[in-house]
Amino acid sequence: MPDNKPPGSKLIRAAGAVAWRPAPDGGEPEVLLVHRKKYDDWSLPKGKAEPGELLPVTAVREVLEESGARLVLGRRLTSVRYQVSGRPKRVHYWAARVTGTDEAAVPNAEVDQVDWVTPPAARSRVSYARDASVLDDFARLPAATVPLILLRHARAVPKPGWDRDDAARPLDDAGRADAAALAGLLACFAPAARVLSSPALRCLESVRPYAGLSGGTVQAVPALHVQSFRTDGGDSAAALVSDAVAAGEPVVICAHRENLPILRAAAAAALGAGGPGGRPLPGDWDEPLPTAGCWVLHTRGGALVAADRYDLSDA
Repeated sequence: MPDNKPPGSKLIRAAGAVAWRPAPDGGEPEVLLVHRKKYDDWSLPKGKAEPGELLPVTAVREVLEESGARLVLGRRLTSVRYQVSGRPKRVHYWAARVTGTDEAAVPNAEVDQVDWVTPPAARSRVSYARDASVLDDFARLPAATVPLILLRHARAVPKPGWDRDDAARPLDDAGRADAAALAGLLACFAPAARVLSSPALRCLESVRPYAGLSGGTVQAVPALHVQSFRTDGGDSAAALVSDAVAAGEPVVICAHRENLPILRAAAAAALGAGGPGGRPLPGDWDEPLPTAGCWVLHTRGGALVAADRYDLSDA
């Protein structure tokens, strides 16, 4: 079939952040704006994705390159679309806590100045209405959150033809590649976290690259195995999630298609989400995750602030 798309119509993928830090006086957080000499504008830091790059990874990389700010991503913000030289461009944004800055990074080829201002001052300063809309979304909910990540293991060797213990079934070649990609994705939201996994080898192998990258270890938890789910109805797994929420620390939990609905329900209950007075759950909350897919639940004070779904097809 002939390609009838006009030249240059392919979507430009980009990502950035409302990068924030606590105010020195304990007031409103300060957000980072960049000034680009070429355009003489003030904007949120952002940049184009590299081929095959996951957009959260793009956001972290581009903000570091433009401004020298190192980020931990929080909740996903509204994305914006506009035209660049006749091509559509979509920029995805995240709220992102700044954990450190490289003062020598600016000026550079793109950015000649940076400034830290309150969100209202940033809204008045930015040169584009689309950036103001992203700042409005940032200001709508708390900035500081703690991630609880529920992950389905990466693709394993198929059951047909596997004649040994199912718990020993490993990842296949594609699954190992996905586990490596997951390490970079999870590190965007939790540079360090407690890592809990089903003892099944396919789950352990899915999170070992992330644990290695973050300097942590993987704790095999029998309650997360599918067999535990089948014997106690998921009560022990639900209690595990409730305890993780109560701890208020970053946690990654890797489990199976069969018991992830139990973990999701336990997380929603522990966070007071989806019911009267609680934060609404996303419309696709009950849809099964693909292999190597995850929910990142952004929590604060034991309550849900936002829930974002990710999978490796976003690259």
